[in-house]
Amino acid sequence: MSATTATARERTKAANRAGFGAFIGSTIEWFDFYIYGTAAALVFDKVFFPELEGPVGTLVAFATFWVGFLARPIGGIIFGHYGDRLGRKKTLVITLLLMGISTTAIGLLPGYASIGIAAPILLVCIRMIQGIGLGGEWGGSVLIASEHAPKGKSVLYGAFAQQGSPVGNTLSTLSFLAISQLPDDAFVSWGWRVPFLASAALVIVGLLVRLKVAESPAMAKLIEKKEVVKLPLTEVLRSHPMLIVLGIGACTIGLSATYFKSTFALSWATTSLDFDRSSFLTIILVANVTQIIVQPFGALIATRMKSWSRAVTVMLLPELILMPLMFILISTENYGLAMLGVAVATIPHCLYYAALAGMLASRFPAHLRYTGISLCYQLCGTLLGGTTPIIGQFLFNRTGSITAVIAYAVFQVALTLGCMLLLLKRPNHDELAAEPVTATRTAPVTA
Repeated sequence: MSATTATARERTKAANRAGFGAFIGSTIEWFDFYIYGTAAALVFDKVFFPELEGPVGTLVAFATFWVGFLARPIGGIIFGHYGDRLGRKKTLVITLLLMGISTTAIGLLPGYASIGIAAPILLVCIRMIQGIGLGGEWGGSVLIASEHAPKGKSVLYGAFAQQGSPVGNTLSTLSFLAISQLPDDAFVSWGWRVPFLASAALVIVGLLVRLKVAESPAMAKLIEKKEVVKLPLTEVLRSHPMLIVLGIGACTIGLSATYFKSTFALSWATTSLDFDRSSFLTIILVANVTQIIVQPFGALIATRMKSWSRAVTVMLLPELILMPLMFILISTENYGLAMLGVAVATIPHCLYYAALAGMLASRFPAHLRYTGISLCYQLCGTLLGGTTPIIGQFLFNRTGSITAVIAYAVFQVALTLGCMLLLLKRPNHDELAAEPVTATRTAPVTA
């Protein structure tokens, strides 16, 4: 075996290990984050806000859900800074520990009946820590995988981290589907805590996998050449402000679609419509399994199509029809039609979500990439993704109709498509970095 062949095999092995590590770690992180959304829809109003009845209590529970999104940009800034200066791997170990400890703490938190107003205050504080952990996790997971990728496959390897979202969501739904079989009293008093406490065991598994992953080649080269930036946040805001704006918009439906389904629709279907808790959780579970199966094809489509702009258009245009159809079919209160609507509406945005990470990362230079993509993704989560169930519930409370919620969903799809098409017109820094340096080569264009 030649030295070149052996080196190529070692690189492939390292890339696959990085992809697997990104997938396992992000699955655990998203499991932790999603179980909060499910609990907020089903039980937190009763446990932590018992004096607020009906839709108002649900709205307040959703507000605590949003607090995690409010904290995510803080995590993106903190861990983006250290990830762009010290390396991707170190930050990913810390974020996994932070997320696991905070999630387990929620499972141990006494309710309002035990400690009064201190219960919701502590819940909000722990939720903020959880948000900080996830805020630093996503960018690092994407980069540890995509920067290890063979040439031309950054979108495909970035999708390893993206796949953690539907798998984590599925595990979250399965855990609540299992405990939803308990009597209501048992579910409210202790049953909902089980998924949160189980997080501790999952984190140990994730750490064992992550510690074996090597630092990404791009970051290792920057450290070796001492080309890291002293203040990545300042530099990325100064040099690439429009990339941040377009990136926020481009992430929108990739984040919010899940919360339209698994948080807002879950609450709407079980309180205003004739669905019981287990039935609609099963519907969400089928949608999650659909996403797990279909989502990788989004990365394949983007990798094989010469035009990423065309690929994005093909993926997202059907969602302008399928998202409204989902709400209409749920409103029939027919179990089969609702399941069909939610599953089919999942396909366009999950295809897009698979390709999103690699496309977004390619638009930032390596020395600012962790901070740049984290800001885009996490600010989108704060402004648009995490507010989805709050705005949806507010619109529904004010109008008494699902039509306003449908209009808001369509707006988010259109915003995503427009921003990503504009983003893809910007320079691809992966391609620029791969070009041979010549005397006539000009510096990369900044946004």
